[in-house]
Amino acid sequence: MSTIEPIADAVTGRVVANAVEPPTGAAVGMDGHTQEQACLNCGTALTGDYCHACGQRAHVHRSLHAFGHDLLHGVFHFEGKIWRTLPMLAWQPGELTRRYIDGQRASFVSPIALFLFCVFLMFAVLGLTGALSIASGDQLREGIENSAQEQRELIAKLEAQRTTAVARKLPTAEIDRKLRGARDDLQVTEAFRDDRVLKLDSKEERASIAPWLRGPIEKVAKNPDLLFFKLKTNAYKFSWMLIPLSVPFMWLLFPFSRRFRLYDHTVFVTYSLCFMTLLAILAAALMRAGMVNVAGLLWLIPPVHIYRQLKGAYGLSRTGALWRTAALVFVIATTTSLFLLALVTLGILD
Repeated sequence: MSTIEPIADAVTGRVVANAVEPPTGAAVGMDGHTQEQACLNCGTALTGDYCHACGQRAHVHRSLHAFGHDLLHGVFHFEGKIWRTLPMLAWQPGELTRRYIDGQRASFVSPIALFLFCVFLMFAVLGLTGALSIASGDQLREGIENSAQEQRELIAKLEAQRTTAVARKLPTAEIDRKLRGARDDLQVTEAFRDDRVLKLDSKEERASIAPWLRGPIEKVAKNPDLLFFKLKTNAYKFSWMLIPLSVPFMWLLFPFSRRFRLYDHTVFVTYSLCFMTLLAILAAALMRAGMVNVAGLLWLIPPVHIYRQLKGAYGLSRTGALWRTAALVFVIATTTSLFLLALVTLGILD
């Protein structure tokens, strides 16, 4: 290994002394590990387990076992981080959020890295369990016809009730209201069954739709399966949009606060979305296993989790955490609707 003479930094003009050429090769032992006295990446003399100049490990390895370890570490941060992060995300979300915001970054998986992994895992699991599969044409027609039959039976029942009420000279206003609603529902169901939805056959129908919407609507009517496929694809690609959509609403819960800033709200929202994503994965797995009732009970968990995260992350009183939890339930419905609207718009206009 040869030493380079002291040189001047081209930007600062300062002299960089003791610069060393990176080694051209490395002695590899039987276990696949190298033994070096200088960093194999930048050539800096080693004084510990890591290079103090570039951060690379002092001794690298060349074995399949080590490659697998690097894969797990790179994807899951399996050097303790994931096992500290996930339990706290489930049971102490507020403490996890606050500790990360306050600077404990090396102890936990970052919220954005965990979010990206959870989204990838969720779509993989939903795909494997068939939750995102498109029903066949025969299955759709059978389901629509069953719905139409149920609606016809309801209309017949209501008409019988109305006949009895008229015979007894009882008021029929409430029955009439239900009948109108049931007939409207049946009309819509039959329109779906007969493929009359989103079709602009007459001049009157075309004139009733804004010109810029006619093309997209006709495109969806011709190939609705393509729209559904685009929705799935865009949901995966643009899932990150849930974060910027949610952060402004979080700011409104603490308006003009000098203690809590947008960064705090972003970390809160991202960790919360991670938990909700993992909950959706668990629900899909339970439904696949036939435990539909148990999966339904999981949706009682989010309000409790939001309350605990709010109370711990922001140091709120019970009352402060409760009313903000109620507000966030509304926020979740709003942001989900905005997200779905954006996905549909992208799917139609794409």
